[in-house]
Amino acid sequence: MIDLDRFKHVNDSLGHGVGDRLLELAAARISSATRADEEVIRMGGDEFVVLHGGPDIRVVEAIASRMIEFLGRPFLVEGHQVHIGASIGIAVLHDGSDSAGVLLRHADLALYEAKAAGRGTCRFFRPVLAQRADERRDLETRVRRAMALRELSLHYQPQVSADDGRVTGFEALLRWTNDVDGAVGPATLIPIAEEIGEIHAIGEWVLNEACRTATTWPESLRVSVNVSPVQFERTDFPEVVDRALERSGLPGERLEIEVKESVLFSGSPTVLDSLDAVSALGVQIAIDDFGTGLAALARIESFPFSSIKIDQSFVRGPRAEQSARFVGGLIAMAHRLGLKAIAEGIETAAQADLLVAEGCTELQGYLIARPMPADEVAGFIDDRPTTDEQGDSA
Repeated sequence: MIDLDRFKHVNDSLGHGVGDRLLELAAARISSATRADEEVIRMGGDEFVVLHGGPDIRVVEAIASRMIEFLGRPFLVEGHQVHIGASIGIAVLHDGSDSAGVLLRHADLALYEAKAAGRGTCRFFRPVLAQRADERRDLETRVRRAMALRELSLHYQPQVSADDGRVTGFEALLRWTNDVDGAVGPATLIPIAEEIGEIHAIGEWVLNEACRTATTWPESLRVSVNVSPVQFERTDFPEVVDRALERSGLPGERLEIEVKESVLFSGSPTVLDSLDAVSALGVQIAIDDFGTGLAALARIESFPFSSIKIDQSFVRGPRAEQSARFVGGLIAMAHRLGLKAIAEGIETAAQADLLVAEGCTELQGYLIARPMPADEVAGFIDDRPTTDEQGDSA
């Protein structure tokens, strides 16, 4: 089973007419790489199937390699030089595949494995791939049911002023606990929710819950909520934020939206429009995991950001001390742009001292506190000074 890499980009950028002609040229190249006794079928879209009748696996590998090489060469389509590529999945009848339908499914699973390996390669079906697919489908089903079963919750990790240690706010962190897996981290939950489209419902629930909880805190404290880039694909995202603020009664300036640095690369006017609309509500916007995509630096001034969150790999990695000068440069740049600089992932006093010396605005990490359930936040606040108390004492 053959899938053309980057074909959708050609369709989107050059139009379906060019895409259709590219399919014809790709089909011709696939046919030229096969033998006379092999059947080439277009399954639909940019997916093709080749039926090979020989028993020699080495021959099949050679054919697949030849196809990848042929399809990796540039195409000239209506005056455009187009570069695509191909990924290939291979399954063998009677090697765990006992019918045509199962054979195709297994080839598709192998194709998925080839794409996951970086594209431009081929993979053979192995029984473990079917097991993983079954587990994945089961996990997707449980993700769809997680909200209805009330398995989702939010924990809150404090952020403090680097100057005096006073609490400035909390980041809301999603947790999923179920009877099958126990506690599931967001690194597993979020990509699946994005892929199956559940991220919009989950993201709206997180915003509503975080805003509602924050209304029980001192008025100087904000709540930070992570927003998936996928959520910005819907034009009604600003309305989702506005509804969460209205339902909870939380002032816009007490909510901070954290967005991945990748939103700067999207090139979509919808993203900038959404960020501007959210900012107009008084909401603060932070760039999360900052420093991992330096090509985006030139675009920062085009977006209504209020702060940057320095990626924790620069804070607690094995070369953290060597990164200090780089981090100092990021912090200085943030200050020049009028942005706060928040460092996350701080685990030791030495890391905190280094960041304070570089002029970091706020600190977050296990050194201060681990994420805690909502009902423990009040006790944490009681044990530490807040910016409200600073104002009272002044």
